[in-house]
Amino acid sequence: MKFEWDENKRKLKMSKKCTIRESQTEYKALSNLKDNDIDLSDCPEVTPEMFAKAIVRKGLKPAVRKAQITLRIDSDVLSWFRKHGSGYQTRINSLLKAYMQEKMKSEHASFQKRVHTGR
Repeated sequence: MKFEWDENKRKLKMSKKCTIRESQTEYKALSNLKDNDIDLSDCPEVTPEMFAKAIVRKGLKPAVRKAQITLRIDSDVLSWFRKHGSGYQTRINSLLKAYMQEKMKSEHASFQKRVHTGR
């Protein structure tokens, strides 16, 4: 719509001229393009390795957030993890989590034993 000042009525007047323009996209030329003619240099193809690392979160519980802490570890232990490359903190976390889960199983089994034996 186009706005004009109407001096007689002392207010803005809108004209009904359509302001919608035709799309500038050349759909016919796009539909005639072959796959090899499309420049994909700015969006590399997803490799099987990339796809394997992908995580779909739709409909799942939110990922558990990690807490940032200061942890004192023997220097030889830290050196050993670091020499195995990036992601060493994630590997340390995974080992600690596995240990925790095993302890929880053990504690649960111990509790169940006490419940059934009455001790």
